[in-house]
Amino acid sequence: MDISSYDLFVLAAGAILFGLFLLIKGGDWTIDAAVFIAERTGLSPLFIGATILSFGTSVPELFASVNANLAGYPGISLGNVLGSNIANILLVLGATATILTVEGKAKDLIKDLVMMLIATAILVYGMMTGQFSLVLGLIMFAILVGFVGYQYATNTLELEEEDDDEDGAGIQTMKGALIILLGGLLALAVGSEMLVKGAVVTGRIIGVPEAIIGMTVVAFGTSLPELSTCISAARKRSLGLILGNIIGSNTFNILSIIALTAIIKPLPVDPVLTGLQMWATVAVSVGFTAWMLTIGKITKPVGYAMVGAYVIFTLAQYLVPSFAA
Repeated sequence: MDISSYDLFVLAAGAILFGLFLLIKGGDWTIDAAVFIAERTGLSPLFIGATILSFGTSVPELFASVNANLAGYPGISLGNVLGSNIANILLVLGATATILTVEGKAKDLIKDLVMMLIATAILVYGMMTGQFSLVLGLIMFAILVGFVGYQYATNTLELEEEDDDEDGAGIQTMKGALIILLGGLLALAVGSEMLVKGAVVTGRIIGVPEAIIGMTVVAFGTSLPELSTCISAARKRSLGLILGNIIGSNTFNILSIIALTAIIKPLPVDPVLTGLQMWATVAVSVGFTAWMLTIGKITKPVGYAMVGAYVIFTLAQYLVPSFAA
């Protein structure tokens, strides 16, 4: 029985939506379990945000990218990371700033911001060489492990904040945390499979390169956990979690997601991403770093401008052919 393009598009869209739902729920459960464990070890909000939460909210990107590369769609893998890093700063931080002014002291943020820039530089190097190899992936992951170890060794309460006694998802015991963690990982695995397959089919139907689908649709979907986490933290006025989560997530996206994807299977670079997409990722990361180290705060007007810039950039991927060439 033949299936029309319209019917196929509807099925693909349904797969994308259900895949996103599973990724979001799986990410939420993973984060709740991770934070439950971390809070009981006496770690600071900034450290939890920059490491535990950053990894937890990056898990959807990890599953989606690894799955896409193994399935033969490397453009989605790499596009997902580039798009997520842009979305984390422009969309997530911008939207968060419309609720609460996001600010931090340069001395508290500088080591995390510098690490993010180092990771971004490694990203550019790998893209310019045309492939993230097994060796490069191992080096990248080793750098991340070393940095997390350094973060743990220097863990301090750099930003004083009230502790929130509420446990996510009603977790009361370590056993409960483990069960929720396993459930979250399962949801992430299934959700990533549906999202990737739905995105590939959608791209073919509308004639858009898979890399662009990865950088927009997939990246937006896998960035929703960061958005949810940061908005929740904004309502609790937890600035350490907000900044730590975003800066750490962008670092993890490169040094863990791309690295682990390349370790499992060498990740070739789709030429579509080496133009505007790559340099936009660099510009957003450098601009954000310079802004936080000089001005130190993102106010509501700036937040609206950031969200607007993200919307324009995303639409340009589809409306301006040269951007996807």
